Amino acid sequence: MKPIWYFVGLILLSMGAVVLASGLYRLVVPSTAQTVLQELRPDIWWGAIMILAGGIFFFTNRKPVSE
Repeated sequence: MKPIWYFVGLILLSMGAVVLASGLYRLVVPSTAQTVLQELRPDIWWGAIMILAGGIFFFTNRKPVSE
């Protein structure tokens, strides 16, 4: 059985990729909606942080296949 942190890492990796992709899309195609501190690009930062945290959880909690 895999530990729960393995699946948490997998979810963080996938959700971080979606958030980062949407942030990069908004960087290329600007939106008409204005948000507070929009110039800091929080979606790009949080997407990268989620991918980093997800990678740490995912790769530290996978167990080698024992035969």
